Amino acid sequence: MAGDFGLNEYLARTGFTDTPAPDIETLTALHSAHVAAIPFENIDPLLGRPVSLDIAALQEKMVRGRRGGYCFEQNMLFRAALEAIGFRVRGLAGRVRWMSPPDAPLGPRTHMLLKVDLADGAYLADVGFGGCLLDRPLRFETGAEQKTPAGTYRLTEDDGLFTLSFRQPGGWRTMYMFDLTRQERSDYEMANWFTSTKPDHVLVRNLIMERVARGRRFKIVNRRFVVEEADGRAIEGSNIESAEKLGELLATMFGVVAPVPVEEIFAALGSS
Repeated sequence: MAGDFGLNEYLARTGFTDTPAPDIETLTALHSAHVAAIPFENIDPLLGRPVSLDIAALQEKMVRGRRGGYCFEQNMLFRAALEAIGFRVRGLAGRVRWMSPPDAPLGPRTHMLLKVDLADGAYLADVGFGGCLLDRPLRFETGAEQKTPAGTYRLTEDDGLFTLSFRQPGGWRTMYMFDLTRQERSDYEMANWFTSTKPDHVLVRNLIMERVARGRRFKIVNRRFVVEEADGRAIEGSNIESAEKLGELLATMFGVVAPVPVEEIFAALGSS
């Protein structure tokens, strides 16, 4: 994969200007640069457009095409960049809990995340969890609170099952759960097809966009735009009442080039 990857183009897309090396400094800086420059967005599933995980297609879409993507696309692209630099990366899969009641049964593995092994230990890297993007890699250590500019996170473990949580004003909220089983390309292809085509899936029925920069989260959920502080509190918000307003936000707040006339995207938006 690394040999087919246009690393210089990717670095330019993220605004990363230092000389990359397989160390924690590069991992941290590149993770932060990625989520600031390449937003989470699910325009293609919303419009019924196919989602390819081929690395050439991802580069054409997200690097040259000035698009974002959702979790599989984001972390596939990020993994390719890390491997091109020389990092040792293992792809994992998570069971999303962000919108689930605490007592709900576990769902399928529909989220991609990365475990990066460095000389000083392992790190969890994830540039694709829309709704609560992780702005920095986290130490693969359980129990301790880990603060980043965009929030406070905690990784816990019970009998081999890890849980990543985010602290909000009302307490801890679970993002997803996972184990250390290595995922193959075929695992991601199956999960990607399910996530991007299931008629009642949240990413097929709703527009969700997010980027993180300067410790703040910029989000669109259907016809609502919000800016959040690091703990998830909304400090600014407005309704998206026209295709023109949506197009303005795509261009100015997210840096996304729409793949179709913005009127088509606006017409597909849910009401909230």
